[in-house]
Amino acid sequence: MNDSILKAQNISKQYRLGLVGTGTLSHDLKRWWHKIRGKEDPFLKIGEANERSTVGDSQYVWALKDINFEVKRGEVLGIIGKNGAGKSTLLKILSRVTLPTTGEIKTNGRIASLLEVGTGFHPEMTGRENVYLNGAILGMTKQEIRAKEDEIIDFSGCARYIDTPVKRYSSGMRVRLAFAVAAHLEPDILVVDEVLAVGDAEFQKKAVGKMQDISRGDGRTVLFVSHNMAAVKSLCTRAIVLENGKSVFEGDANSSVDFYLSRGQNKPNKELATRTDRFGSGELKLVDVQFLNQNQLGVTQIISGEYLKIKLTFENRIRQLNYDHFFVGVNFKDDQEQVVLSYLSDEMGSKLHDFHIKNEIHLEIPRLLLRAGIYDIRVQTGMGVKREDHFDTIERAATIQVLQGKLWDSGRLNRAGNYAVLPGKFRI
Repeated sequence: MNDSILKAQNISKQYRLGLVGTGTLSHDLKRWWHKIRGKEDPFLKIGEANERSTVGDSQYVWALKDINFEVKRGEVLGIIGKNGAGKSTLLKILSRVTLPTTGEIKTNGRIASLLEVGTGFHPEMTGRENVYLNGAILGMTKQEIRAKEDEIIDFSGCARYIDTPVKRYSSGMRVRLAFAVAAHLEPDILVVDEVLAVGDAEFQKKAVGKMQDISRGDGRTVLFVSHNMAAVKSLCTRAIVLENGKSVFEGDANSSVDFYLSRGQNKPNKELATRTDRFGSGELKLVDVQFLNQNQLGVTQIISGEYLKIKLTFENRIRQLNYDHFFVGVNFKDDQEQVVLSYLSDEMGSKLHDFHIKNEIHLEIPRLLLRAGIYDIRVQTGMGVKREDHFDTIERAATIQVLQGKLWDSGRLNRAGNYAVLPGKFRI
């Protein structure tokens, strides 16, 4: 028995830049003339990839191009990618908010969507009235909605304001009520965009828990877009990675997140070798820094609590190095230039006697216990602790972004904040 509930076949979406509408009269006439002669739309042969950072020559851009995937009942599919990759466009097509330029969507069940703050809500109607409105849109009877009404209101946490017009709700309240409605009116497919980021941490945890219940307990399907990679890993069974409107990877959630975090990383840093804002004798000079994840893929982002390797490459002019006194230091510094985490090879008792073979040193961190934030890396090498003994010390040798992760067994994401977290436990 085929348990597929949603199938996307050759989905593409084309937009014309700079204009409102689908095109000009001359373009519409050309499309019509080709159509009556049974020929392909001529404008489907033109257009450029959705690369926002470059200026193209074509008036047309492909927001999505040839997207294919299939989702089975009970799966949670993550859709990840940078801003502008095409995630929201794809969800709008799946939710029938907009039509694809080419391709088709096949679904087997009701779809409830949570795409933008307040989508599907009438601002002049009360929260309670909007619950019934959304249920009716999903094809539910008044009796079916009434059976879920108390549960929806309780989950949303908006009981005090439920008979107040939605236009007076804060953005967070709208998201809470919208998610409660979408999740409790028993859709076969729940489509959730990044709007959950508007809610507070407590509600985000409730929402993720509810999505897990929907998929694992009720056997329903969830399509989930998020920039929170820890949430994608914990919630999703599979994920696809979009880049410039194209699907560049599809696999299990962990592999997809690792692939996404590694994109666009690790070309040698040519500027590092020529920088003059450094001090030391220069006999040993840092020329490249790379960050690697547990799969040895280069990354610029890492989830808090996960494995990280820092690969340091040097230019070595020292004929004979006294390894008994040689040291390497790596410091993580926050946006206030404060050192929040430090690794010193001599303190750690690290043996670096084979350094001269490749002129590389690897710092392996089993669990990077830093809170979410952006950190600069300072690297120093030398033969002692005095400034004059240094071969090379350079500030801001590289930058890495640490994303929220689950450091503890509580299931909760750690808070943001630029400082290290040490293992520990509260006890009575």
